[in-house]
Amino acid sequence: MSRFIQLHLLTAYPPANLNRDDQGSPKTAKMGGYDRLRVSSQCLKRTWRTSDLFQAAMGEHLGTRTKLLGIDIYNQFITGETKEKDAREWTKAIAGVFGALKKPEKDKPMPELEIEQLVHVSPAEQQAIKALTTKLIEEQRAPEKDELNLLRLNEQAVDIALFGRMLASSPAFNIEAACQVAHAISVHPVVIEDDYFTAVDDLNKGLEDMGAAHIGETRFAAGLFYAYVCINRELLIKNLGGNTHLAARAIRALTEAAVKVAPEGKQNSFASRAYASYVLAEKGDQQPRSLSVAYLKPINHRDNEDFINDAIKALIQQKDSFDAVYDACADRRYELNVPNRQGTMAGLLDFVS
Repeated sequence: MSRFIQLHLLTAYPPANLNRDDQGSPKTAKMGGYDRLRVSSQCLKRTWRTSDLFQAAMGEHLGTRTKLLGIDIYNQFITGETKEKDAREWTKAIAGVFGALKKPEKDKPMPELEIEQLVHVSPAEQQAIKALTTKLIEEQRAPEKDELNLLRLNEQAVDIALFGRMLASSPAFNIEAACQVAHAISVHPVVIEDDYFTAVDDLNKGLEDMGAAHIGETRFAAGLFYAYVCINRELLIKNLGGNTHLAARAIRALTEAAVKVAPEGKQNSFASRAYASYVLAEKGDQQPRSLSVAYLKPINHRDNEDFINDAIKALIQQKDSFDAVYDACADRRYELNVPNRQGTMAGLLDFVS
């Protein structure tokens, strides 16, 4: 069984604003001396993890990422007719297992029930919380110390096993991510453009005011992105308590989401849905490496008439160059090449899983 699975994807997006910075502009990065479009790894992971496709495939094996765990527990106590003061204190004891709680604030109700940092809670942990809460409601008492052993290490959700978890207050229950996702970058230089738009009032007949009811501006750009994903299959199986079948399902679902699901940013404005045009999947025990260096010198449309095929050629050439210098960097490979009608989605998923 191969230890590492690596995915190299080329996906073309039309005018879009997939992932915005603090100014509302598409994120960028400078690479090889040129400005490139960028979609952050955080954006990609959340996009895939929360997609309908991934959710349908993994269902009951997914965790919940939240700061509001305490609020949910508190509401359970209140619904169970627990006294308000007891509900608060018992909630603090349970929620505090998963992280430090916020300090009380004068103008905000119950902030001390919220966890300071986002915490990823597995289904097994949620069930343990619910069972304890139900027991405390029935017996109308505070939790005992030994009842607060709610964290789980070997009964993890698929998304926690893939993307990891850090609990600053309980480092023994940290989970090392089995999947690394690079920031996707455009293989070519970009210039961010501005879209000046107006909205018309349907009831304004123009008898007195011919102007628009709203004027706005949004930024956008189009690009062909290179994305890279590396999955440590052995670590994923370990994180899932040795469940090889579930690990295979997770790899299959993540791969399909990475190929098919676009970030949600400004989709209503741009409808920038896209499938990958090219995927190179690799399996082996060799040390993983990205092929992003293939685009250190950008693909320039002024010099290339066949933009996407030139990007594919550059990727394959970089792969072959690494193989020539370092010996084979993978044991087996599978290509999905849409322009050449090579490979199939089913074949790709069977290969990785």
